Order: sequence, then C-alpha cells, then structure tokens
Amino acid sequence: MKTKEACHLLIKNITYGNMNTNKTLDILKTAILLERRGKAFYEQVAAGTKDENTKKFFGLMAEEEQSHVEFLSRQYNSISKGGKFEKPVPNGSEQEPEQVLTDAIKKNISAAGFEAAAISAAIDMETRAIEIYSKRAAETTDPHEKEMYLFLAEWEKGHHKILHELDEELKEKIWFDNQFWPF
Repeated sequence: MKTKEACHLLIKNITYGNMNTNKTLDILKTAILLERRGKAFYEQVAAGTKDENTKKFFGLMAEEEQSHVEFLSRQYNSISKGGKFEKPVPNGSEQEPEQVLTDAIKKNISAAGFEAAAISAAIDMETRAIEIYSKRAAETTDPHEKEMYLFLAEWEKGHHKILHELDEELKEKIWFDNQFWPF
C-alpha cells in the first residue's frame, strides 16, 4: 500500500469515529457468506421438491437471500471505499414469500417430509442471522451501522416468522393426523 493511500485510510478511520473498519468489513464478509449459504440452501430445497407451489416458495426465499447478499455487498463496497454505510433500503423480490404460502402448499408439505425438515433447518439459519445482526447492532457505536444491522435483523425476523408459523401448522397437522391431542 502506498504511503498516501495508507494516510488516507488512517484519516478515514479517524473521521468516522469509533467504527473499526477492518472489524466491520470482517463482519460484513461473514454476513455475506451466511446469506449465500442461505440462498444455496433454499435453492437446493426448491430443486428437491416436486410440488410447483412449494418450489416457488423456496425459490422466493432464495431470491430474498440474494437480495440480502446484494445489500450487504453494497454496504461492504461503501465502507471499503468511503468509510460510510448506505441508508438501508429494502431490495426484496417483487413477490414476498408469505404471498405464495397458500393452503395448497401447506397441504402438500408433509409434516415429516423433506420440506418440513428443510423448514426446521431454515428456522435455525434465520435465528442465527437474527442473533448475529442484533448482536452487532448492540455492539456498534456507529449509528449508521446500528441502523443497518437492525434493519437486517428485522428482515430476517420476517423470514423467521413465516417459517415458524408454517412449522407450527405442520406440527399441528401431524398431531391431528396421528391423534396426539390430549383431549
């Protein structure tokens, strides 16, 4: 690195207060990787299911994860080039996953099948993402960084809610089908 560039980076780090640029960039890289893994997971589930509506649901979840990757990548570039976060703006798919989550999909997903297992695993992934983003939001002193991580945590909470509600419905369906009710 040239001396002039090193000085500029040092000034940039001082200018933006307590934000540790290297730590921030490392956290963003981890978040991007987490979202890419989520996308790959949802794509695999979509490819592994036979029901077209269920494929569409998991395909939309993959698109949502891709939106997260793109958002985080823009943030990474913004921090690495200018030392500032961009204002969080949703960039999700045109159709939200909950819009395609119909009763037909719920009916076609077996509570003990592949898709149900995938939903359970996806809940764990979304929970981890919420924890990572919430923890970083609590740790940072940079208000723009805090806003970005809180925004991401809320985005993930939306996914978590959809998946959790679906999982609960599937659980109740299997309990009912197998007469597990206590009354």
